[in-house]
Amino acid sequence: MDIPKNFVAKPFHYHEEVELVVDSLTNLGMGLGRVDGWVVMVPFVIPGEKVKVRIFRNFANYSDADLLEVIEASPDRVEPRCRLFTTCGGCQYQHISYDRQLLEKTAHVKELLNKLGAIDHPVEHVTGSSHIYNYRSKITPHYNRPNQDGSQAIGFLRFGRRNQIVDVEQCSIATEAINHALPKEREQARQAGGRKRRQRGGTLLLRHVLEGVVNDPQAIVSERVGDLIFQFKAGEFFQNNPYVLPKMVDYIAREASQLGARYLVDAYCGVGLFTLSTAKLFEAVLGVEISQQSVLWAEANAKISGIKNARFLAGKAEAIFKDLEFPASETAMVIDPPRKGCDEAFRKQLLKYRPQRLIYASCDPATQARDLKEFVVGGYAITRIQPFDLFPHTRHIENIVSLKLVN
Repeated sequence: MDIPKNFVAKPFHYHEEVELVVDSLTNLGMGLGRVDGWVVMVPFVIPGEKVKVRIFRNFANYSDADLLEVIEASPDRVEPRCRLFTTCGGCQYQHISYDRQLLEKTAHVKELLNKLGAIDHPVEHVTGSSHIYNYRSKITPHYNRPNQDGSQAIGFLRFGRRNQIVDVEQCSIATEAINHALPKEREQARQAGGRKRRQRGGTLLLRHVLEGVVNDPQAIVSERVGDLIFQFKAGEFFQNNPYVLPKMVDYIAREASQLGARYLVDAYCGVGLFTLSTAKLFEAVLGVEISQQSVLWAEANAKISGIKNARFLAGKAEAIFKDLEFPASETAMVIDPPRKGCDEAFRKQLLKYRPQRLIYASCDPATQARDLKEFVVGGYAITRIQPFDLFPHTRHIENIVSLKLVN
C-alpha cells in the first residue's frame, strides 16, 4: 500500500478502519461522527447510522474517511436512482428520503445563521420541490482535452476530485428533455475531438426552455414564470428549477408588500425576474443592476409582458442608489446577490438609504448570515425566514429572510 508522502499518521494510520455513529450532517453534505472524541467526516451517511469507515487524511482537528459499510441503517435511507451516485460529485443526498433531506436543510439554515450571524430566529420548514428528479432545466457537462479518438469522459467532476471527470450518459436530476438530447450532444463533442484534438477541454450547454433544449450559449431563449415570460441568453444565469421558482417568486412578492410599501427596488435585478413579478403589487418598481446588458434584457421583458410601472437602472457599485427617487419610508427592497453576498460598498449604501422593508434571497446562507448580522446591527429586525429547495438531492439551498426597519 502506497502511503501519501504528506500523510500525517495521527491520530489514525493510513486506511485504518474504524466504526462510529453519525451525529449530524454538515451544510457541505458530509456526515460528522466521533471516535473517542475525535471528529471524523464521512460522506453518504445519515445521522444516527452506525458505519464502518476508512481513514485517508488527518487534519489538525478532524479526519476524513471513506464509507465502507453501513452497519445499522437509518429508516430514512433509500435506494439512489442514479448508478453514478457516490462517484459523480453532483449530488450528495440521493441516499436520503426527501422528507429527511428537507429536515436536514432546515437545520443547516438555522445552524449557519446562528453560528455565523448570531441570529436566533425560527426557521420555517423548507418549501420542497414537486419534482425531486428530472427537475433541473440547465446542465453544463465538462470534458478535458480530447483523446485522439474523441473518447474522453464528458460529464461532471468525480466526487472528491478537483479535475477528474466522470462520464455521465444520463443525469437523473436533469429534465427528461435534456436527457433525451444529451446523447447527441456528447457524440458531436466526441466526433469533434476525434477529428481535431483541441488544446483544451470544454463545456457543453443544455438548457431546457420554451423553445426546447438549446445548446448555443448566445441563443435568445424564453422561460415562463407564473404569468410572465422572460427572455435572456441561454448561457446566462436564470434559476433552473421551474417547479419551485414560481412559489419562491410569489412568496417574495407577498413578503415585500406586507408592510404596505408603495415602491419596490430590486437591487440585483438581473433580467428583471423579481422586479416584474412584484410590479402589480406596487405603484412603481425599479430594478438596479451593474450589468448594462442585463438592464437591456429587463427592459425588453417589461415590454413583452406589458408592464408599465417598471423601470431599470444600470447602477454603479459605488453609487447604486444615487438616482433613486423613492422615499425610503415607503420602499421595500429585494436583495438577491451572487453567492459571495453583498459587498461592503452595497451594505453601507443600503444602511444609509434605509428602506422600510428588506427581502434577502440567497443561495449561500453562510454569506447571507454575515450580511444579516450587519443589517440587524444597523437597525433592522428579522420577521421571517423561509428556505426553498431548488436543488433536491444536493446540499444547496435557497434562503429568503424578511426584515423590517425598527430604528
